[in-house]
Amino acid sequence: MATEVTAAQPTPPQLTAAQLLGTHRPTLDQALEAIRTRAYWSPHPEHPKAYGESAAPDGLAAFEALRGKRFELDQPGTDDWAGEEVSPYGPELGITYPHPDVDVLLPAMRAAIPAWRDAGPETRAAVCLEILARISARTHEFAQAVMHTSGQAFMMAFQAGGPHAQDRGLEAVAYAYAEQVRTPGQAPWSKPQGKRDPLELAKSFTAVPRGVALVIGCNTFPTWNGYPGLFASLATGNPVLVKPHPRAVLPLALTVRVAREVLTEAGFPADLVCLAVDKPGEGLAKTLAVRPEVRIIDYTGSTAFGDWLETHARQAQVYTEKAGVNTVVIDSTDDYKGMLGNLAFSLSLYSGQMCTTPQNLLIPRDGITTDAGPKSYDEVVSDLAGAVSGLLGDDARANALLGAIVNPQVKERVDAAAGLGEVALASREVANPEFPEATVRTPVIVKLDGAKPDAEAAYLSECFGPVSFAVAVDSAAGAVELLRRTVRDKGAMTVGAYTTDPEVERLVEEACLEECAQLSLNLTGGVYVNQTAAFSDFHGSGGNPAANAALCDGAFVANRFRTVEVRRPA
Repeated sequence: MATEVTAAQPTPPQLTAAQLLGTHRPTLDQALEAIRTRAYWSPHPEHPKAYGESAAPDGLAAFEALRGKRFELDQPGTDDWAGEEVSPYGPELGITYPHPDVDVLLPAMRAAIPAWRDAGPETRAAVCLEILARISARTHEFAQAVMHTSGQAFMMAFQAGGPHAQDRGLEAVAYAYAEQVRTPGQAPWSKPQGKRDPLELAKSFTAVPRGVALVIGCNTFPTWNGYPGLFASLATGNPVLVKPHPRAVLPLALTVRVAREVLTEAGFPADLVCLAVDKPGEGLAKTLAVRPEVRIIDYTGSTAFGDWLETHARQAQVYTEKAGVNTVVIDSTDDYKGMLGNLAFSLSLYSGQMCTTPQNLLIPRDGITTDAGPKSYDEVVSDLAGAVSGLLGDDARANALLGAIVNPQVKERVDAAAGLGEVALASREVANPEFPEATVRTPVIVKLDGAKPDAEAAYLSECFGPVSFAVAVDSAAGAVELLRRTVRDKGAMTVGAYTTDPEVERLVEEACLEECAQLSLNLTGGVYVNQTAAFSDFHGSGGNPAANAALCDGAFVANRFRTVEVRRPA
């Protein structure tokens, strides 16, 4: 017989709700305004020097102090220790984490719900913003953790794993707050009855959580992809169990530790946020996903496991970001050099290990018109290869852009790509003097004929990593039709297009509207198709096979809670 678990009594709060709201309500209001206007805004500095002169060495020292030790969390149900992270740059981290007895941990998390539910949307938002503020103060430490689990180069790990991830977490909190307060907490109700006294009721409305939320982290962007679901669920009253990717535990473990500290100081049960690290081959994510206590799941990763979750975790609301085939239509341009430079950067950043990196470049076989004169298909591909080579010609710059290959499977795909078609740009190995064990590879570009059925197997499958296909098509209209089919059948997180023809632009936009794909047109400067800005850009659409949710919109948060009404005679 199951026994009822009572939440551990929290210590008296060191942080009162009034203090938290006094500190963070202005930031929340700015975030609410930003998601309304879609203007640029961020409270989290992007430049490493903004955090103080000692922040970089202090962050590195804090990261090094974690290595080779147990990562203590004092959460219930720990029955063992697990962890085998090895940095893509070479060194073993040597950190072990609590392994949970889920039959103990999950009931303890559920027992923490009432106090958190009763706190209300505003206090929950303020607590979440305090968590984010403390994470922000330790951005240099988090950057080292992201770098040495994902393989991102330091600057990208700092920005994407730090302020950009924090922005996405804050954005989720803002949406969560807005959706919860859409309905008032209290409302009088009076229905006239003619000559008789009116019918009068006092009504209360409470946002109630669904239950335990499970966040299944990814290897490449543990914080950027993990924070939206984590903070959307926590802000709507749900306890959150974080199950990181086995190769990228540390960034999310640090997040859990900070969250538990803040919750305790604010007088709430720390068990509202817990960590679940599995042993090699255990498959803990599958076990957790079908537990009846788990009512929300956020997942980023392979299509195969995403489909499994959507099929088998029937008791939960499942949000998935899976694989897609991102496409760029190249029809014409009035800035040929700028187009090549922009695409070269997009293909190279983090060795193409982003869910938003372009894979298929659709180019008319008869060539394109440009400000530099007509360019044949072969010239476009050759010039793009030259732009990539020029960008990455210096090894120091190449290392700063490429980072390291995150796992052996990516390297295998890069090596296999040469056998798929004519190689326009061969991948080369780049030595990293600081981290000699790192595997660093430049992008490979392969030419394929879109008219040949045997080429479809290559370009209509996601080839995650620094692999791109220059696909020759019969016309711009043919490119749009192939784009449409790709998004419909395989999904896409991003679509790009270059054209000076209003009709082609209309066709591309119409295809993206109908197939529900996010579109970037004629990017030639410092904005790239594989980058999005929180509070303004939507990451994914939720409307094609690549993802069933968007980061972040109202739909991403609204189904994480329910509104329960109580009616009383007035």
